[in-house]
Amino acid sequence: MSRREQLEQLLAVEPHDPFLRYGLAMCCASDGQHDVAQEHFRKLLSDHPDYVAGYFQLAQLLIRLDDVDQAKPLLETGIAVALRTGDRHAAGEMTEFLGSL
Repeated sequence: MSRREQLEQLLAVEPHDPFLRYGLAMCCASDGQHDVAQEHFRKLLSDHPDYVAGYFQLAQLLIRLDDVDQAKPLLETGIAVALRTGDRHAAGEMTEFLGSL
């Protein structure tokens, strides 16, 4: 059984687990299934809007897909969330990434 299949099975049992949803999104992105990865990232951020890593990873995926227009506001939101939740490191990384676009 692949890692993705394992994550899908676990997520079927625990559909609101943010770590499982994030892991599945990352797995799909690594497998080149970008549309599915985006769906999982968006579901993650909809259900868990304080999951800071989701903003950064989705924005990076969008940049790889040449969608800077969607990535920029996502990074801005992620930076605000990171600052609000006290994750200054993530805020700094996203700010630097945003500045490079």
